[in-house]
Order: sequence, then structure tokens, then C-alpha cells
Amino acid sequence: MDIDDLEPRKGKPQLKNLEPMGLNELREYIARLEDEITRTQIEIDRKEKHRQGLDGLFKA
Repeated sequence: MDIDDLEPRKGKPQLKNLEPMGLNELREYIARLEDEITRTQIEIDRKEKHRQGLDGLFKA
């Protein structure tokens, strides 16, 4: 368990101001976001597989 899981959830995070960013900065920002999306999808997949395993265990 992560300590962050114990913290109360806050509202939506503030959107980043993209206006002052240059083209390269925007592309780098997109790349970081895509990496985070990939990391998040991997975690979702891991948790779904875990849940499927538990569902199979308790349905038996």
C-alpha cells in the first residue's frame, strides 16, 4: 500500500498553462504524459489480472 492511498482525494488538478511553452517543450510534455498513460495502463492491467485470479478463486 502506498502512503498516498491514505490521503484524502482532492479535486481535479489544475491544468498546466501551455501558452508560454515552446514547441519542443510541448512535445516533451506530451511524451511525459504518454509515458504516464502507459505506466497507468500497465497498472490497470496488473490489477485486472489480480482481480480475475481472485474471482476465479472465490467462484470455485
